[in-house]
Amino acid sequence: MIRILVVDDSALMRRVLGSAFEADGGFEVAFARDGTEALVQLHAFRPDVVTLDVQMPRMDGLSCLDRIMVERPCPVVMVSSLTSEGAEATLEALELGAVDFVPKPGGVVSLAIDDFAPVLIEKVRAASQVRLRRSHRLAERLRARTPASPVARPPIGAVPATGGVLPGLVIIGTSTGGPPALEAVLSQLPASFPWPILVAQHMPAAFTASLARRLDGLCALQVTEVTRPTPILAGVVHIARGDADMMVSLRAGGPIALPAPASPSHRWHPSVDRLVTSALAHLPPQQLIGVLMTGMGNDGAAAMAALRQAGGRTIAEAEETAVVWGMPGELVKAGGASLIAPLEAIAAGLAALVAAP
Repeated sequence: MIRILVVDDSALMRRVLGSAFEADGGFEVAFARDGTEALVQLHAFRPDVVTLDVQMPRMDGLSCLDRIMVERPCPVVMVSSLTSEGAEATLEALELGAVDFVPKPGGVVSLAIDDFAPVLIEKVRAASQVRLRRSHRLAERLRARTPASPVARPPIGAVPATGGVLPGLVIIGTSTGGPPALEAVLSQLPASFPWPILVAQHMPAAFTASLARRLDGLCALQVTEVTRPTPILAGVVHIARGDADMMVSLRAGGPIALPAPASPSHRWHPSVDRLVTSALAHLPPQQLIGVLMTGMGNDGAAAMAALRQAGGRTIAEAEETAVVWGMPGELVKAGGASLIAPLEAIAAGLAALVAAP
């Protein structure tokens, strides 16, 4: 039985979330109407997982989350509105230590609950398996409280490709716990990093533009969301648009990142498997490096294992640093990881692989 604390100032949302957990039968549920009540319940009820609204009176979700991570760290799943403000707040919450988020159902909540409830239950069950250290995401929490300084860098495309030809391509896949992990890796790469990077982060469409903007302000490399056919350029990190897929294709001028409708044959989107497979169809495997980091499920594991078998190289995040060791763990189990590295060593591992002949 998982003890779940539902924190939301809306009586309707408390009822909707509570009904979803009670219908599943595997949860003991308590409720709080705002952050102040949540902190009382945190110690009295001692939940295994907290679902936390962002906008609440007295104490909002971000302030409450920060206190949870100091007073009694436990897995937190944010329940966020699909707005630009909701996206920004959710990304900040992930920096502060939240494990995952689930978008609030839109429109008539009673009609959307059948789609919403399975996603909620799956994410909360996954969160309940996360064992947080007291210092969980401490560095990220400190960064989230400190305004970032502007990053100096050359213009997009200023990092030359050897002989005008794309020297290689890095593909990163991540899901649960991904945004802080992406920041940790990408912020360590210099503006002179010679290979372009494509990122598939499982997220709704309303969130990936905010993710790209946030990373762009923190990284020496340019970071942009792919919303139309886009040339793949050295010195640029291309973020796939949420709720869709991104594929590699070829045009006369060279490789492009191509947005594509979400494939019904793939469960998670943007699909890492589909992205890697498309890259293998157009580029030699020796020019590809796949990186699979924290995330629930197995997206990317099969395609990256195939990439390594074909002669490409891959990195899997080590279990000790992954929020959820689902995706990278499946790659390791499949024998598809050229290198297994903790989060803080992945950027150095990438640099070494890129520099290798």
